[in-house]
Amino acid sequence: MAVLAKHSSEGDPQGSPASMGKCVPSDPCHSDSAAGHNARGGSTAWGDRTPESVSTKLHRITEMAKRDAGFVFTNLMHLIDENFLWEAHRLVRKDGASGVDGETPEGYAEALGENIRSLHRRMKSGCYKAPPVKRGWVPKDDGKLRPIGIPTFEDKIVQRAVTMILNAIYEVDFCDSSYGFRPRRSAHDALVALRQCCFRVEVSAVIDADIQGYFDAIDHKQLIEFLKLRVNDGMLLRFIGKWLKAGVMDGKELFHPDTGSPQGGIVSPILANVYLHHVLDLWIQEQVEPVMRGKIFLIRYADDFVIGFERAEDAGRVMRVLAKRFAKFGLTIHPEKTRCVRFAPPDVDGTDTNSFNFLGFTHYWGKSLKGNWTIKRRTNKKRLNRAMTRIWKWCRENMHEPVQAQGEVLVAKLRGHYQYYGIIGNHKQMELYYERVIGAWRHWLNRRNSKNPKSAQRFRETILTSYPLPVPRIMKQV
Repeated sequence: MAVLAKHSSEGDPQGSPASMGKCVPSDPCHSDSAAGHNARGGSTAWGDRTPESVSTKLHRITEMAKRDAGFVFTNLMHLIDENFLWEAHRLVRKDGASGVDGETPEGYAEALGENIRSLHRRMKSGCYKAPPVKRGWVPKDDGKLRPIGIPTFEDKIVQRAVTMILNAIYEVDFCDSSYGFRPRRSAHDALVALRQCCFRVEVSAVIDADIQGYFDAIDHKQLIEFLKLRVNDGMLLRFIGKWLKAGVMDGKELFHPDTGSPQGGIVSPILANVYLHHVLDLWIQEQVEPVMRGKIFLIRYADDFVIGFERAEDAGRVMRVLAKRFAKFGLTIHPEKTRCVRFAPPDVDGTDTNSFNFLGFTHYWGKSLKGNWTIKRRTNKKRLNRAMTRIWKWCRENMHEPVQAQGEVLVAKLRGHYQYYGIIGNHKQMELYYERVIGAWRHWLNRRNSKNPKSAQRFRETILTSYPLPVPRIMKQV
């Protein structure tokens, strides 16, 4: 266990500047022995390795960050001992894809104690080399593919450990307007805040923005400069530099991009948030908001953000300088996904209002049950069409699987859909999705038994009676 201390002239008789920002160990390290670790379930027989010691370290860092907003941490990496790496291993997901070395969580756990000791020795001596990430591809709403990076399992442990340190510091610094990739904050929290802010500032205009290829465009040098404002630990920054320069393995070709942090890595979200914290969040809070004529607000989730304005002329002013601001840091505002729209109740001046999309929902004005104008949300058409296309494709590819097995998977898919999109006012869109799932399932089951196709009524009386699918329901009071 280590105690983080900021020395002062009272606490340090010598008043040595070199001692500023250092983490001073107060207790000897724990023994290297361990009772064992379950890589599948994440449960641990800790023996003398107690996760509380890791929590204590992180708590001390957080308290120091709270105490002094200008404090620069200069000695953090020594906190990552074997005990810390065991906890990082426990927190790493065990169901992810393998990286370039093909190592699986189960294989790594066969000699977990020795692997952790070896990893710690290499990290401490500076011999650890960050392996390249394996490139994967996931579909986007516009039909294109988004590249993601898949680190090796051991690299995930190191990234998780460093991320735990960075989170302990930056959770104190990040603005309330930031919601993406942060503990105890979700997309639903961002939706609640957005609706509340719209009413609080009496919104009349909104900038709905998106950053083009954000994770691939982060400037490495500028990112390091931002980090040094709060974390100037040379060893920690070298680890981050190794990940930024490790390269991407696409098939058999190895690329070394000059910019970007591979989306999919454990450390990438916190680095991306640090970058936009300085580029956007602080800019809005410290430079834009004070010169506006009316009230404004910012809600950001990762690289998607919405800026709301009380006065439409303020929205026009910000829209004119927004692209220049991002270009200054090597980023590009997406020309098609970024727009400034009027967003006010239609009865304010008798004109029609617009809608905008954010976090998979279309936000628009509608009448409440009491007849008042309110902000409503429904599933974005592109998201809904994409979900339907995926269900259709899955039913086609698995049409010859046992009906019971198909039903179990479809139940899980529907519950996952309801868990996110099941908010107040979106019931009709969920009903549409539910009916499309039934239609796709019936179509492909009939294709495998074309001699005896089932009508819609018979399908409900037989298949859906034996293997019922969950009906739409509101899951979140958002």
